[in-house]
Amino acid sequence: MTTPIGDPRFPNDQAIEFVREFRVTVAPGYENRAKLKTSPPLFLLRVPRASYRSGVDGVVAALTGALRQRVPFAHLPAGTGEEADARLLSVSAGTQLQRSTPQHMTPDRLPRYHVMCDLVEYIRSNPQEWATTADQEAGLRTHAGERRAHRGGPLAFTRMEGPSLDGLAGFLAGLSWLSFVQLLPRWLWARRISRKVMRGWLGAEPVAQGSGSLFRVMDRVAAERSVQLMDDPAHEEALQEFDWLVLRALLEDLRRPAIGRILPGRRRRTSRPVLFVEVPPPGEPGARAAERFLRSLHRAQATAGPPGPLVIAVGVPSEELLRDLGGPVESTFPEASVRLADHTTPGGPPVLVTVSEAALAAGGVPVLPVRPRTFRFGRHVPTAIVGGVAVLALLAGGLLLPPVLFPPSRDCLGGTGSVADSAPKEPVPVQANAWYEAAVKTIEDQNARAENYARQGRTVRTAVAFVSDPPTTDDETRFDGTIPELRGIAMWQQKLNREAAADDSLIPLRVEVREAGIAFRDAEKEAKRLVAELKDEKSGPASERVVGVLGYAQSRNETQAALRVLGEAGIPTIGTTATADEMLTGPAARTYWPSTPVNSREARIEADFASTKNIVAEPGSEDRCTPAGHAIVIESSADLYSDSLARRFVAEFDGTHQVFDFNQEGEFGSAPLAGAVSQPNAALLARELCEALEDEPDSVVYWSARAKDFTALINSMDTSGTCTSRDVTVLGGNELTNVAQTGAFAEKDWLRLYYSAHRLPDDDPKASDRTVQFVDEYDAYVEVTTGGRDPWRQDGHSAVSYDAFHVLSEAVREAGLTDPAVERKSVRLVLGAGIAFDGATGYVSYDGANAPPHDKTLVLMRQSGTRPEAVLVCGAYRQGESSEDQGPPCAD
Repeated sequence: MTTPIGDPRFPNDQAIEFVREFRVTVAPGYENRAKLKTSPPLFLLRVPRASYRSGVDGVVAALTGALRQRVPFAHLPAGTGEEADARLLSVSAGTQLQRSTPQHMTPDRLPRYHVMCDLVEYIRSNPQEWATTADQEAGLRTHAGERRAHRGGPLAFTRMEGPSLDGLAGFLAGLSWLSFVQLLPRWLWARRISRKVMRGWLGAEPVAQGSGSLFRVMDRVAAERSVQLMDDPAHEEALQEFDWLVLRALLEDLRRPAIGRILPGRRRRTSRPVLFVEVPPPGEPGARAAERFLRSLHRAQATAGPPGPLVIAVGVPSEELLRDLGGPVESTFPEASVRLADHTTPGGPPVLVTVSEAALAAGGVPVLPVRPRTFRFGRHVPTAIVGGVAVLALLAGGLLLPPVLFPPSRDCLGGTGSVADSAPKEPVPVQANAWYEAAVKTIEDQNARAENYARQGRTVRTAVAFVSDPPTTDDETRFDGTIPELRGIAMWQQKLNREAAADDSLIPLRVEVREAGIAFRDAEKEAKRLVAELKDEKSGPASERVVGVLGYAQSRNETQAALRVLGEAGIPTIGTTATADEMLTGPAARTYWPSTPVNSREARIEADFASTKNIVAEPGSEDRCTPAGHAIVIESSADLYSDSLARRFVAEFDGTHQVFDFNQEGEFGSAPLAGAVSQPNAALLARELCEALEDEPDSVVYWSARAKDFTALINSMDTSGTCTSRDVTVLGGNELTNVAQTGAFAEKDWLRLYYSAHRLPDDDPKASDRTVQFVDEYDAYVEVTTGGRDPWRQDGHSAVSYDAFHVLSEAVREAGLTDPAVERKSVRLVLGAGIAFDGATGYVSYDGANAPPHDKTLVLMRQSGTRPEAVLVCGAYRQGESSEDQGPPCAD
């Protein structure tokens, strides 16, 4: 287990033991998870004031990089502007913890936190209510019930409209609906949650004054604080109490369930939540909010029982804060590691460690990724299994007969057709230069429109879109996704700038299209050139100031290096179709937000799909299929995307496998998959592949290499014809959409092709109105700007780039509400806070972490001629949907 060169490293002030204990404290071995029963003290890592920003970034990036997507954690940045000090960091902490919890691990529900957040939010937003009416207990209860119903779950049905009838029958039906469907369930919920909070912790606090009702207590608190809030919405004393109330509720939720024993929830607590708090120097924006949170934590830890989260505050704490926290004695990292290992005194003094300037400048200590045990299914699965044992025992005799009378289905998923069915005789003709120039021309026209806005005094900014060099031949066009990606960018820019004419809150955007070489070979150089240009950007027009970057449609070593360059410069970047997990390493882990699911998720779903679904034709039969028992994996080890996807598929696939390392340029990585056979020749690979299919007839060919190499192999197999007498099933990644839908395999009636994509076809019954609307807009755009038949009507590249630009423009708009200069750091903060909307690719919901949108949709297609059919849809395609509810292979 190693950390890649260039990843953030922890300052080396004799910190190796501290880093080791950090990993054990967060995620001990499964057999030692009893260590999670304790509550660690608060750790204050003080950095030099002169190096505050770089010091905080270095420490936090090194530690969060070891936790990402494995352990629930919250990163609470300082924020900027006047609003930074009015924030309640406890609210952000709970939101991030719940969204970052890996599936099927606990704690995964925070009921006390949510209700306290709702009540505090209502009080802060409506302090005048208590100036006119003394008793608002019922109003608080109603607001909390409405918010709970809005979040979904058992109370969601109470938001439904009642029956619409006339006369007395309508009156009685409406009264019954209001009483028994809306009011009664919410009243019962309010009683239950009030009892939980009061009996759990609030009833023992002085603020409760002996009351037994949560809503009565909060009504009194609001009445006392309303005058302060009306005079000053950011009144420090009021905010301190609200911050403590929310944080104390969160700590109570994090205690449950208990650890160990046999219940599924207890056994699934395999890691400890972690909170990282940035503490700016006194007087700077965000300092009050951070210190307020730490005071709340110190107070809350005195009464909260274990287990508790690990909280690490990094920055420049004031002397006043240190006094309020009990005057911690300065420690070294070796001493701090002892406190990490032996934290048996809840509410004890914090641990203060000063990080030296020399340690920040040195190479640092790598923080290896933590590896807590994960679970494939939700806790309801083992619970249901235990409950069903008795039933199975009673019905065992009856269950022996049905499999004989009713054997499992052997129908082929998606039908028995091949890619040649209904396909045109020749591949769809393409016009490389004309189509590329048409998309660029739209962007240039919209840039002129944005400049006109700027001359009128409107705020206008610039986004940079990095694309590969435009294809020059028909074949290159089919292998490349540049044209549909540029179309998506052009379409969103056109929509944004058009709607900005009526909506003053929108910020029109210019787009600079920058080519980064064939297959992004010049990506790092172009990124460095952009960073160099931005050093002098304020000398030019404000409209040319860059607020973010779009693009990098491919995961390559060059694009990975480019993201690190942009990350070091703090430039927010919204990815398009690059999917390798490795793109989120080093400095990019702070500034890069992918738009599509990462390879680890795609490979897990595809591996489960291949081993459980009927996709491989049975020998001697064209209309009967079986799951794959063997996988023939074809990768390109020198290609970051290919190697990443292949490794993860091999690790997740339940059957046996063998690997071929294929690259026609003869470029092979230094560490291919174990047992891989290197092969640069398509004809020779076709022969070896046919031999492997002969030996293992239940094989699926898993393709992770590039589309050009795939086409060469398929053509070679068709030419030799040694194994095309029976159908061959290929399962591949999103790379194959570039060529599959162009009709390039029109005559390959032996090829059954499944591949991943990022939006549903518009004619799919599950397609949302937003997806259908996008396709209609895309058709209209293509008809106006280009000639000839379009091969990518159902391809996801245009929709992904359309949504990616939507994300960036929304972040720019929200940043402009508080920062008239619309600086890049403000855009980063908005992205860090989270953005959600219904997009062309489905529901897009960033939860603040530098990761793909939460539970982002992944579609598996079955290609038949030029018409793809969705055979699996995983993720939150619509708001409220969840992979966990969709079951395998979508759920872990």
